[in-house]
Amino acid sequence: MAPEADARVAADPAPPSAAPARTTPARGRRSHAAADAQGPEAFDAWFEARGWSPAPFQREAWAHYLAGRSGLLHAPTGSGKTLAVWGGPLLSALAQPPAPRAGVLRRLRVLWITPLKALAEDTARALRDPLADLGLDWQVGIRTGDASARDRKAAREGRFDALVTTPESLSLLLTYADTAPVLAGLEAVIVDEWHELMASKRGVLLELALARLRALAPRLRIWGLSATLGNLDEARRVLLPHAPDAPLVHGVAARETVIDTLIPPPGERFPWAGHLGLAQLPRVLERILGVRTSLLFTNTRSQAELWHQALAAVWPEAPETLALHHGSIDAALRHAVEDGLRAGALRCVVATSSLDLGVDFPTVDQVLQVGSPRGIARLLQRAGRAGHRPGAAGRIVCVPTNTLELLEFAAARHALTVGRIEARPPLRLSLDVLAQHLVTLALGGGFEAEAAYAEVRGTHAFAALGRRHWQAVLDFVVQGGAALSNYPDFARVVRTDDGRYAMSDRRQALRHRLSIGTIVSDGTLQVRYLKGGALGSVEEAFIARMTPGTRFAFAGRTLEFVRIRDMTAYVRRVEGGRVGAVRWMGAKMPLSSELGAELRRIVAGHDADAPEVAAARPILDLQARISALPDTDTLLVESLTARGEQQLFLYPFAGRHVHEGLGALFALRLARMQANTFSFAVSDYGLVVALARPMPVDDATLAVLLTPDGLLDDLHASLNMGELARRQFREIARVAGLLPPSLPGRTPPSLRALQASSGLIYDVLRQHDPGHVLLDQAEREVFEAQLEFRRLRATLERLHGAPRLLARPQSLTPLGFPLWAERIRGNLSNEDWRTRVERAAERLEARWSRG
Repeated sequence: MAPEADARVAADPAPPSAAPARTTPARGRRSHAAADAQGPEAFDAWFEARGWSPAPFQREAWAHYLAGRSGLLHAPTGSGKTLAVWGGPLLSALAQPPAPRAGVLRRLRVLWITPLKALAEDTARALRDPLADLGLDWQVGIRTGDASARDRKAAREGRFDALVTTPESLSLLLTYADTAPVLAGLEAVIVDEWHELMASKRGVLLELALARLRALAPRLRIWGLSATLGNLDEARRVLLPHAPDAPLVHGVAARETVIDTLIPPPGERFPWAGHLGLAQLPRVLERILGVRTSLLFTNTRSQAELWHQALAAVWPEAPETLALHHGSIDAALRHAVEDGLRAGALRCVVATSSLDLGVDFPTVDQVLQVGSPRGIARLLQRAGRAGHRPGAAGRIVCVPTNTLELLEFAAARHALTVGRIEARPPLRLSLDVLAQHLVTLALGGGFEAEAAYAEVRGTHAFAALGRRHWQAVLDFVVQGGAALSNYPDFARVVRTDDGRYAMSDRRQALRHRLSIGTIVSDGTLQVRYLKGGALGSVEEAFIARMTPGTRFAFAGRTLEFVRIRDMTAYVRRVEGGRVGAVRWMGAKMPLSSELGAELRRIVAGHDADAPEVAAARPILDLQARISALPDTDTLLVESLTARGEQQLFLYPFAGRHVHEGLGALFALRLARMQANTFSFAVSDYGLVVALARPMPVDDATLAVLLTPDGLLDDLHASLNMGELARRQFREIARVAGLLPPSLPGRTPPSLRALQASSGLIYDVLRQHDPGHVLLDQAEREVFEAQLEFRRLRATLERLHGAPRLLARPQSLTPLGFPLWAERIRGNLSNEDWRTRVERAAERLEARWSRG
C-alpha cells in the first residue's frame, strides 16, 4: 500500500463555542427529547438534551446543504464545525420517510476525506455519536491503509452509510470497476482540513478524484472544512471549480491569541543565532510544572527527541507522565500517548506537527513553542491546541532559542493583531499526478479519452491543460514515451479496439495499487526490539553510519544498535551512557513572506515597546553602532574584509529558499564583472557572498546584482539545473509510476537503488527523449518548489526599487555573525563547529565592548 500521512490526531467533534463541555452518552441510549421528536425536529431535540443551541453558522451550513449546494466552511477548532457539515446529511436522512428494516441493503451516502489516516478513528467516533439518539440506523466505516481486510471489502461493496477515508484510499477505491455503482449513489463528500491538502500534490490527487465522483454522481454535494488562510476565496475555487457561486460559510470568530515569550533575564548570555534552546530548559520546566498538562512543540523530529531527552534528565515526577510524539514513532506508541492526553494522565508531551491538526484534547492547559515557527499560520494553529473553554483566549508560550528569534515572536504578535496570515497557493499541471490518475481510471473500468480530457480540465489544477500535454501524458501511460516504448514494464495501459483506454495485466494492476499516492519519503528502516516490539522508523542514511553497539536516543528511549536484517534495524534498550539523537533529512522550514515583512518592521524600530524587542535592544543598538539598521523598505548591504577575503552581506529577510537562489545569482553576476572565486551561505534573514579576490562594491554594482532583467536565464546559468532536476525527478518518477513499489513479501528497494533507478531513467530520457513531459516538470518544480521562483522574482523587484544602505563595518555584525557561522560549517577542521563559533563569538563580544 502506498504511504499515507501517519500522524494520529483527534477529530473536532466539539459543540458550538457557547456550549458546555461535551459528554458522550452511552451507545444505543436515546434521549427522551429526541425520542419524542420526529424528523428534523429530532436534531434540535438532540441539541437541547445536551444543553446546547445550534450556532447561526451551523444552521446556515445545514440550509445550504438541504438546498443542494456545495460549499466551504471556515471555522476554528472547537467551534462545532464537524456538526456544521455532518448535520446536513443527518437532517436530509431525518426528513425522509423511514424505510422498513427487514431486507434493507445499505448504500454509501457520505464520504468523509481526512488528510491523516490516523485521524480516521476519532472522526468516525464523532460521526457515530448522534446516530443512535436520532434513531438513524447508519453504519460509519473506515477505509485507510490501516483498515482490516474485512473493512476494505465492505467499503468496496458499499456496506457503510458513511465512510471515512484519505485521498490515497479514495483513489485506490477508484481502481476497482465494481465501486463505480457504489460511488454513483453518493450524496455528499466532506473534505476535512482542506487547507492542509490544497497546496500539495495530495490536493491535486484529490481534485482529480472528486472530478471522477462528480461524473459518477452529478448531484453530489461537496463541502470543505478549512482553518484560517490568506486565500480563502481561492481555496473555495480550487475545491469547487464546478460551483463558482458556492457559499463560503464563516464560523464563530477565532479566539484571541496571546503570545507570552520566555525572555532571559538581563545579563544572562543568550545565543545570537542557532542552538536548540536548551539554555531555556529551567524556565520551560517551571512553566510545565505550573499547570496540569502541556504540549511542547518543536519544529523538527530531531529537536523533539533532544528536548524530550533533556526534560527526562531533570523530570521531577513519574517518568510515564512525560511523553514524546512525532510521525516516525510507531502508531501504537503514538496512540498510547494520545490516550494518555485524553485521560489526563500526562503532564507534558513533546511533539512536532504530528499533533498540529484537528486536535481537541480538553485536558491540555498550555502550549509551548520552541523556536520560531517560521510562519504565522503555524503559530496560530498550535496556539489553538489548548484551553478549549468558552470565551477563553488561545495562549501560547514562545521559547526563543536565540536573540534574533525574540524579534520573530514580536513580529508574529503584530501580524496576528492586524490579521496578517499566509496564503497557500494551489499547484497546477502536476502531470505526474495526472499520469497516476489516468492509470487509476484505466484500471477502474477504463476511460474514453475525450470524456476524460473534459473531466480533468474541470479541475482547478488542470484547467489550463492543453492538447499537446494531454496527448503526451496519454502516450506516457501507454508506452512510457518514445524512449521507453521498448520496455514492457512501462507499457501499463492499452488502447482497446473500441478506442477506450484500459488495463488488464494483473501484475501491472498490483504494482499500480501499491504505488498510489503522492507522499514520497526517503528510504526508511523499521526499528524494532530484538524480541519484536516496534518503535517506529528512521532514515536509511542514519542507520548506515552505525556499527553494532552504537547508542542513540529514539522514541524517548536510549537504544543500542544490534544489526540490520530484512530492512529492519534491531535494537535493545539500555540505560545511561552518552547518546546522540536521530537526525532526519527533512527540509528546513523557510521564513514566510508575511513573517519576513513583519520582521523588517521590527528591525526598523517599530513596536519598540514589545517585551521581546526591549530584550533584544542591546543587539539592535550594537548593530546600529558598528553598521546600520535598515528601515522597513531599505536594503542593508555590508561589505567587509577579513583574512584577505571580501565578504558581502545582504539582508532581504525573504527566507532561505529565496536567499539560496539570490546567492547563486549574485555569484554569477559578480563573476561577469571580474574573474574570481565565490562561495555563499544563507539564512532566513540574509545571505553572504565571499570573494577570494576583493573588488570594488558601490551602488552601481548593487544595481547590477539586483536587476530582475534576465532573471530566468541567469538562474539557468548560475545553477546546476541538470543535477537539481535529476534529484527532483526521483519524486516525479515515483508518483508517475516509473519506479517499482515494494511488493508484498519482498525486501523493499533501498534509497540508493531508487536513486540509481530514477537517475538511469532520467539519463535515458535526457538523451533519447529530451522533450518528455516529466523532464519539463522536474525543471519546473525546481523553480517553483525549491527556489520559490515567483517569490524570488518579487523579492528581487522589491530590492531593485528600494533604497540601498551600503555599510562598511570593521568587523562582523550581530546580523552578519550567524551567516558567517553558517559558512564555516562546510570548512574542514578537526575542531567541533560549535566550539569554533562560540570562540569567535567571545572574541567579537570583547571587541564590540571595547568599541
